[in-house]
Amino acid sequence: MSDHKRWTAARGLGAALCMVFLAACGKLVDVNVTVVDQKTALENQILGSYEELGDEMLLLASVRSVDEEGKLKSVQAVPPGKMKAIRALQRQEFNRDDIQGFKQGGIAGEGNDGFLVFFENAQTREDEAFAKFAATLIEEENEDRLVLLERAIATSPSFKEGDLPKVKKIFASLNRDNAKKGEKIQQEDGSWVVKP
Repeated sequence: MSDHKRWTAARGLGAALCMVFLAACGKLVDVNVTVVDQKTALENQILGSYEELGDEMLLLASVRSVDEEGKLKSVQAVPPGKMKAIRALQRQEFNRDDIQGFKQGGIAGEGNDGFLVFFENAQTREDEAFAKFAATLIEEENEDRLVLLERAIATSPSFKEGDLPKVKKIFASLNRDNAKKGEKIQQEDGSWVVKP
């Protein structure tokens, strides 16, 4: 069991014990209980898929690996689906600074479908080469996001093949929450705002 799962289980057990204790004591105070909904659990699963792939990416990037005795380990073949996801993560990492610059400059915004949306600004209207560069990197980012979302669905027992729209919506919510001040984000209703 992972540390996160142990922590979540302990937190749930602690809350349950607290409720039992309060019930046994009689009505001392009114307690409002907030139940962690399925969305939060699913968000954590998506983030867990990213962490696992990030670890795999680091292992693939290492020159060699040794066991506890200092002997070289043989490199195991990586399944094609996992390799595709790792390559997507690598390209995202390579493009990260440019994508962040596009988001800060208002050229890219976080859409309500989990993907980036291209926006024209003065620079893209005046510099056709820059506009093409920005649009290409945004397109690459969206391709990589799709690969990673599909991998999360394929490797998670909580998702089925037809769950891509639900996963994209969860991912969009995470992206809105993680957007920085001044970045464009699309609300669930389709309206665009600049994050305060």
